[in-house]
Amino acid sequence: MLNFNFKNQTEILFGKGQIKEAKSRLPQDAKVLFLYGGGSIKRNGVYDDVIALLDGVNFHEFAGVEPNPTLETLMQAVELVRAKNINFILAVGGGSVIDGAKFIAAAAHFKGEPWDILAKGAAFAHALPIGAVLTLPATGSESNGNSVVTNKATAQKRAFASDLVQPTFAVLDPVYTLSLPVKQVSNGVVDAFVHVIEQYLTYPVNAPLQDRFAEGILQTLISEGPKALATPDDYDVRANVMWSATMALNGLIGKGVPQDWATHMIGHELTALFGLDHAQTLAVVLPTLMYVQREKKRQKLLQFGRRVFNINNSSEDEVIDLTIKATQDFFENMGVKTRLSDYNLAEADIDKLVANLERNGMTALGEHGDIDLAKARQILTLAL
Repeated sequence: MLNFNFKNQTEILFGKGQIKEAKSRLPQDAKVLFLYGGGSIKRNGVYDDVIALLDGVNFHEFAGVEPNPTLETLMQAVELVRAKNINFILAVGGGSVIDGAKFIAAAAHFKGEPWDILAKGAAFAHALPIGAVLTLPATGSESNGNSVVTNKATAQKRAFASDLVQPTFAVLDPVYTLSLPVKQVSNGVVDAFVHVIEQYLTYPVNAPLQDRFAEGILQTLISEGPKALATPDDYDVRANVMWSATMALNGLIGKGVPQDWATHMIGHELTALFGLDHAQTLAVVLPTLMYVQREKKRQKLLQFGRRVFNINNSSEDEVIDLTIKATQDFFENMGVKTRLSDYNLAEADIDKLVANLERNGMTALGEHGDIDLAKARQILTLAL
């Protein structure tokens, strides 16, 4: 097992009606930015619960954070924060809103060009505190310090990470997920699944506890994901999906083990250039990346197939082939397509994707740093 430091500062308030507990977690002198997305929270009751939470609190609303939050929109929120001397952000929504809150928190008192936080890894010493009310389990953003933002003007999707922007608390009420559209449920399960894979499907380092944690989350998502589609009003199913998505990326299963993240980096370019949903990009890239990297990932692929999918064929190569197929079938069964052609992309588009990878410095990806531009092209070509 590799050396690691681990601290998760987010207090999870999990379960029905737990938003009532959040009031005491707000600063006494709070001037709150109430940040949310397209307005679905006004139709499912979440908005009313948040307004009740903020009764007697000085707050300003900012709506319109996109499913892939853009620099252009978030900078409008930064200006509001600065103008109103806001000192706390309450992000209400899915990972995109929470990711957006993290950028706003970091940019609010940043002296330079805020995009440099993402594009150049510019350091910042201060950030506004954040609380989260999660409505879409998927990214785990509610209990980590990661954020991804899209710059529409430059067609770039970039990430940054800092403990300074990790939420201080997060309300996880499965009731808030019952009204989600089918597509968002499907995307969320696939997103969480691939988060686990990025931290698990690398190479062995004798970390059996992390492996079993990861396999438990994967098995839960494989079991509960289809149920969430088949029985959308089942609270217990939604609770299991919600907790699995949080545990997939709160830092625990990635400690002491190598991590990959190449699927995400390649996938980001599909979103930046062609507007695919994040989970759609992951479902396209992961199966062919597994195929291209099968020798480097051989031992963990065998373990994954045998333990998670119960594939026990005598031939190792057959186990690997069937494991890749089972992963692809799971995505398809969740209603998320796995081919570039499913999204009307063709071979000519691969040149643009590879060029953007090069432009963004994504030329040595994966746990071994061996996914260069040629391998990325191979992965995308196989995904056609």
